Amino acid sequence: MARMTGSWLSGPNSALPEDGTEQNFPGERLGLPSNGPGALAGLGRRTGALVVDWLMSMGISALIVSVTGTQMSMSTITLLVWFVLGVGTVTVFSFTPGQLIAGIQVARVDAQARVGFVRALVRTFFLMFVVPAVISDQDGRGMHDRATGTAMVRGR
Repeated sequence: MARMTGSWLSGPNSALPEDGTEQNFPGERLGLPSNGPGALAGLGRRTGALVVDWLMSMGISALIVSVTGTQMSMSTITLLVWFVLGVGTVTVFSFTPGQLIAGIQVARVDAQARVGFVRALVRTFFLMFVVPAVISDQDGRGMHDRATGTAMVRGR
């Protein structure tokens, strides 16, 4: 019984590799640098980018409500605008407007390629539920990034 519960009750060290090696900085095991461009982005930058994106989505949804006179909830329209904005811009540019302002971008950790539509769609879908973004691993990557093979890295 101890082995069954040990995998999830042992805390964050249970996620360490089998060989027991530890990394010197977040992202080392992913092949990312410790600082500068390409290094994992900090929580402050990621949160700031999310706030900018959300405020932008609220402004666009307020414009939509005032022009169309729709009876939909403002919060529902804001979520839809945020979702479309996130999927579209990450697919095309690898960053949202808020991430551009914060100097970060979404990058694949398995290849030197663009994120692509499917990864951006799944990543943004998971972000809508908030919880996957809050639960993070040793590298600071949320569950949504781990599931899609991506990471938030510094762009400049």
